[in-house]
Amino acid sequence: MIRGRAATDSPRPQSWREGEATSSACGSPGNSGSSQCATMELGPLEGSYLELLNSDADPLCLYHIYDQMDLAGEEEIELYSEPDTDTINCDQFSRLLCDMEGDEETREAYANIAFPEELPADLKHWKPAEPPAVVTGSFLVGPVSNSSTLPCLPLSTLFNQEPASGRMRLEETNQMPMPSSSSSLSCLNLPEGPIQFVPTVSTVPQGLWQISGTGTGVSSIFIYHGEVPQASQVPPPSGLTVHGLPTSPDRPGSTSPFAPSATDLPSMPEPALISRANVTEHKTSPTQRQAAGEVSNKLPKWPESVEQFYRSLQDTYRAEPTGPDGILMEVDLVQARLERSSSKSLERELATPDWAERQLAQGGLAEGLLAAKEHRRPRETQVIAMLGKAGQGKSYWAGAVSRAWACGRLPQYDFVFSVPCHCLNRPGDVYRLQDLLFSLGPRPLVAADEVFSHIVKRPDRILLILDAFEELEAQDGFLHSTCGPALAEPCSLRGLLAGLFQKKLLRGCTLLLTARPRGRLVQSLSKADALFELSGFSMEQAQAYVMRYFECSGMTEHQDRALALLRDRPFLLSHSHSPTLCQAVCQLSEALLELGEDAELPSTLTGLYVGLLGRAALNGPPGALAELAKLAWELGRRHQSTLQENQFPSADVRTWAMAKGLVQHPPGATESELAFPSFLLQCFLGALWLALSGEIKDKELPQYLALTPRKKRPYDNWLEGVPRFLTGLIFQPRARCLGALVGPSATAFADRKQKVLARYLKRLQPGTLRARQLLELLHCAHEAEEAGIWQHVVQELPARLSFLGTRLTPPDAHVLGKALEAAGQDFALDLRSTGIDPSGLGSLVGLSCVTHFRAALSDTVALWESLRQHGETELLQAAEEKFTIEPFKAKSLKDVEDLGKLVQTQRTRSSSEDTAGELPAVRDLKKLEFALGPISGPQAFPKLVRILTAFSSLQHLDLDALSENKIGDEGVSQLSATFPQLKSLETLNLSQNSITDLGAYKLAEGLPSLAASLLRLSLYNNCICDMGAESLARVLPDMVSLRVMDVQYNKFTAAGAQQLAASLRKCPHVETLAMWTPTIPFSVQEHLQQQDSRISLR
Repeated sequence: MIRGRAATDSPRPQSWREGEATSSACGSPGNSGSSQCATMELGPLEGSYLELLNSDADPLCLYHIYDQMDLAGEEEIELYSEPDTDTINCDQFSRLLCDMEGDEETREAYANIAFPEELPADLKHWKPAEPPAVVTGSFLVGPVSNSSTLPCLPLSTLFNQEPASGRMRLEETNQMPMPSSSSSLSCLNLPEGPIQFVPTVSTVPQGLWQISGTGTGVSSIFIYHGEVPQASQVPPPSGLTVHGLPTSPDRPGSTSPFAPSATDLPSMPEPALISRANVTEHKTSPTQRQAAGEVSNKLPKWPESVEQFYRSLQDTYRAEPTGPDGILMEVDLVQARLERSSSKSLERELATPDWAERQLAQGGLAEGLLAAKEHRRPRETQVIAMLGKAGQGKSYWAGAVSRAWACGRLPQYDFVFSVPCHCLNRPGDVYRLQDLLFSLGPRPLVAADEVFSHIVKRPDRILLILDAFEELEAQDGFLHSTCGPALAEPCSLRGLLAGLFQKKLLRGCTLLLTARPRGRLVQSLSKADALFELSGFSMEQAQAYVMRYFECSGMTEHQDRALALLRDRPFLLSHSHSPTLCQAVCQLSEALLELGEDAELPSTLTGLYVGLLGRAALNGPPGALAELAKLAWELGRRHQSTLQENQFPSADVRTWAMAKGLVQHPPGATESELAFPSFLLQCFLGALWLALSGEIKDKELPQYLALTPRKKRPYDNWLEGVPRFLTGLIFQPRARCLGALVGPSATAFADRKQKVLARYLKRLQPGTLRARQLLELLHCAHEAEEAGIWQHVVQELPARLSFLGTRLTPPDAHVLGKALEAAGQDFALDLRSTGIDPSGLGSLVGLSCVTHFRAALSDTVALWESLRQHGETELLQAAEEKFTIEPFKAKSLKDVEDLGKLVQTQRTRSSSEDTAGELPAVRDLKKLEFALGPISGPQAFPKLVRILTAFSSLQHLDLDALSENKIGDEGVSQLSATFPQLKSLETLNLSQNSITDLGAYKLAEGLPSLAASLLRLSLYNNCICDMGAESLARVLPDMVSLRVMDVQYNKFTAAGAQQLAASLRKCPHVETLAMWTPTIPFSVQEHLQQQDSRISLR
């Protein structure tokens, strides 16, 4: 078999070399009589591969061409003339099949030549009878005629997988007797792994792979993934011996050029997907093989240097953090996607599914990565992104991935490398790929060139973790760079990253990114192979974390008291869904409990961080905290969180900040690099600088609240926690806020800034703000703890509040509920597509000031069921009475199914409760739209029809969609049967639904049931012909309430139009009949309009 890079229409492959080759198949000198030697002299190889295959050349005498691709430069290596070293591998063969499929004529020709009659011409559907096995050791071959069955060793005795390393080993198998055979047996011995001819078989046992050969005297070859029988079981070789079948260059551990790789066989079971690269094979001399007839059953091993590096890498990642930092709480991984923030914006943000619609990553981390790996294409780099807000624990999660691999829970990867992205934010430096893997991680690794060579040969077995991807914004542009570096070329980190993301370096590896769901770089992740989101702590997990924290701190006697402190502050408890804030609450609680029993937590985030930094600030050098705050602000304006030691104003400030834990050496950083331990701490320090600085002009201060962004040069609000902290620092009492941090003398500018911000906030009109900005204003007013600002904000809230499409976190739900209670008026809330959790939804619904609310049907039904199970009858009754779905638009099959569940809930409720009436949401629905489109529409419409009669107050039924629903005649027939129960229906829109004469006839039969209520009927753009028009004309006089009828853009002719016009004259109550259609001559339409002006031609 010969493989080339050129397509079938190429006149000549680029890598052919002219020359002659001699291929001989003969035995040893002593066995010359047992077989003939066939020698064939070949001239220069010209023409295409198709011509070569059509020639009479013996396939075993042809060149074995090997054109392995260089991973970086995509260049072909030099070919060798010896057939023993120039071989084809299965990846090349797969690409050849892809080339063949591109041309019909070539595909047929190849099918006839290479896969005659036994195989289908459509190579896409060709599969072996049994799953092929990867050949990593010896394999058996033999002709298939007149033979007994070949014994097949069970796979369970051949495989012993080690989960810790993800690699496969073959142990010695039990010897099995070999049945005798009358057929001749030949033995083909190889220096690097013998091939044995065995008795032929009539059928292919499981585990064997059949390959047909031509001109060899062998009908078929079977490759068996296992060890050959021992010498005592196999008859001695009696045939020829051909030395030099080469090792497949990029198929480690295999002596066969036919051996497929794991990426070539994606459907194989996991043990067969595991192999090693860069192996050394056990060698025996020909004399020993002929004398003993033994076959080595020793598995190829990794080089010793690779084994040592593998073990050291495991030891590096296996270490777990100690103390409170080592507390592990399993949080949900939610499948996510990015969508445009608005129709006019190109920026993308995390989509907000309803709570019940969240798709959890089943099986956790390991299963999620394994499932994602199985669905990728071979030799394609896979990008998986983990998104989450600051403080959600993304970096801790990245460390958990590395530990999971070190403990054997990710066997699909041979090596895992975790690199914090702040280590890559070094413009100007020059690096190579091995520097990225070995030198820039949390701990520098020592690796020889042999290790790096081994790694790049199997990139599909590599997992590269880039933590805090947003830190690379200084390298902005590398994702769209026009070129990437070659494998061995030193380059900047920007070029190195471009090579990875453009799949020119380590092509086929898995890139795992963690990032915040905003920023310039995150916009490019919409095309990632898989997106996940960290959901944070639930209320129960937050409380469990507090218990674990005090247990690890050796303060178990304070556990209950700490929980009581947290429960007394519902606002801080709602913020504890963030692991970083939950830890900060525990740290402050620990400090307060050490002081005495009358401890009390603050009620704001500003108070929380003032309490954490107060004592550290008073014990520091004069002005140290202000200088550190200035550094935090300047770094934030540049979208950075790391700084150099020489950026501190003095060594004393640096020493104090490091001693108090305000800055620290991040993992993988150089000795001179420091970083803030949390993003929220940097935000607090940045806000502190704004409150203290005299460099900020008064008129510029309001822009940092980011409530009314400017169109020109808007503030990007990268430090997203600054607005809340700034209002808290400015407005809270000096003695327990700013004064406690920097002393009374340093707050000279704070009074003037307080007046500026108070004037700005009181001029805002909350009713004009968008939902996200309104929530931010509520948080700022809460942090300020200033009565005048709070009252102004809550009293200006509009009565109808819509948060449609805006994510509501637990803190958002808490502060919103507090504001609604303080407003002193009634509200109607729209909470659809907010992702609000069940506890937050229940707390808002239970407020007496909330008279109506809309939420996802699935979330609401789940809330009712939860309240019913917990016996909260009063809250359940309030939730049922306040819920509304008016108007309802079904845009997906799930919407129809959820509507059916709502109707089913009403029917169950009515049958189980004697005094219960209809659910208000069902009883009061007046407008229902159905817009599923031509694919889902016909499937979902029967489900809608079955529940339609439950909506007794329905007045407007709109079945029109821009992309057409196509419910057809069958749908109209089903709908007409419900008309007797729809006594209030006033508008019926059946436009663009592929209705023909049959559907019009069925509709006309049912319309008299709506004669007293129907005001508007639209059959626009259907397929109604003259017979259908006649049916409608016949029923028109009976529709005594009908005012408007639209039958434009149908198929009826002048005859149908005249029948409708004649019927119209009998209907004085009808105001308009829209009847223009291209199948009616314009003169006829004008004449009809002149006779009756109610006929509209527009």
